[in-house]
Amino acid sequence: MHGKILVIDAIATNRIVLRVKLAASHYEMMQADSIGEAMSVISTCVPDMILCADSLPDGDPLRLLARLRKAGLSGKVPVIVIGAPGAAQDRQRLFAGGVEDVLERPVDDALLLARTRSVMRAYASASEWTLRDGTSRALGFAEPSAQFGPRQMVRVIASDPTRIDAWRQSLEPKLSASLTVNTPAAGVVADLPEDVPDAFVLVIEPETSMNMLGLLATIRSHASTRHSAIMVVQTDPDPRLGAQMLDMGANDLMDFDRDPAELALRVETLMTRKRMSDALRDTVRSGIEAAVIDPLTGLHNRRYAMPHLARIVDRAAKSKKPFAVMVADMDHFKQINDTLGHAAGDAVLVETARRLREDLRAVDLVARIGGEEFLIVMPGAGLSNARKAAQRLCRTIRDTPYDVPGQDAPVTATISIGLTVCDPSVKAAMTLPMNAEALLDRADKALYGAKAEGRDRVTLLRPAA
Repeated sequence: MHGKILVIDAIATNRIVLRVKLAASHYEMMQADSIGEAMSVISTCVPDMILCADSLPDGDPLRLLARLRKAGLSGKVPVIVIGAPGAAQDRQRLFAGGVEDVLERPVDDALLLARTRSVMRAYASASEWTLRDGTSRALGFAEPSAQFGPRQMVRVIASDPTRIDAWRQSLEPKLSASLTVNTPAAGVVADLPEDVPDAFVLVIEPETSMNMLGLLATIRSHASTRHSAIMVVQTDPDPRLGAQMLDMGANDLMDFDRDPAELALRVETLMTRKRMSDALRDTVRSGIEAAVIDPLTGLHNRRYAMPHLARIVDRAAKSKKPFAVMVADMDHFKQINDTLGHAAGDAVLVETARRLREDLRAVDLVARIGGEEFLIVMPGAGLSNARKAAQRLCRTIRDTPYDVPGQDAPVTATISIGLTVCDPSVKAAMTLPMNAEALLDRADKALYGAKAEGRDRVTLLRPAA
């Protein structure tokens, strides 16, 4: 499943339609007909996103947001409102209150799915950086980030800036950031790092849509702008094009004829998130690097890995999502050191670390916890995916010999992996130890089994579920 979505609507037909559309895209669907019932569902299982009708028997979306704040879930579960076309003031009130988007019925299927993917992707990324920041704070290396900084910048990109001059003049006073307007040709140019915009607003006209698609791809791929927020504004609404741009990395999408005050609210939200994510990245990078990075391989070390694993355990207990823990150990590594020398052994370890890191997801943790021993943690991975990943890692090490400096012939090596999977959604899991040390011990025991069975293989200790 790609994630859990809670649909809140008093009309059963609306709930069924949304459930069918999203379940077909492999989302796990939950339903409620009121805010009260929704909070009961959330107390059992926190969703990754909420689709909420604009009117409910016991309140409106803002009341729902208030209940989420009271439950400690403010900013953790995005809420998208779906309803009939409303007044500009009503939309602005919802955005100011914290909703992620307001979609008007009938909602285009492609646009709904793209917006869902975009929102979940953004919140998952923010959640991961928050998790890593929390790990560094638990280790005592992080300091509170500064709350003040240079004024943020917004760059509007339009094929003919003179056409949107009145619109720009109405928007500019409503923004806390400075605003500039450029053509697509000069849209990504920045002579200095401080000239890189915090947010781009791409004004899409039908005749310039292909050029703007290319510009969006450039912004997302360029090192200096890949973290900038991107708002797409369509002069002629095209759900298919909008869906494509969201999937290519745009953060938000709206129509050009909306009130500029709404655009200002939405851009301010994007810039706030960008500022927070920048601060979290800086904290993580500077706060823990020297103390928790293995100097040989560049991987995290045991000092970082164990608190990080503990936080993943805590998060899994709340979200009811599975995760996998592996301990991988190079086979007969002592022979490499004894016959080829420690320099060759170090070269093999460095290359092994590179292969492990590149063959896994960015969200996965890979750490060196011993001489030739590695810990791998895969959040959100169930048994099937974790086993496939572990088997792939074995092949990655086995099938490609190592080019070691000073050696005439390539060096072959293999790796053994012990695997355990924890699924907190299964009640039986709660009878087993649910902490970092116990899970590491289970994976270690599985590794002993892999060694005893002949090495170069994956051995599973019964999942913790």
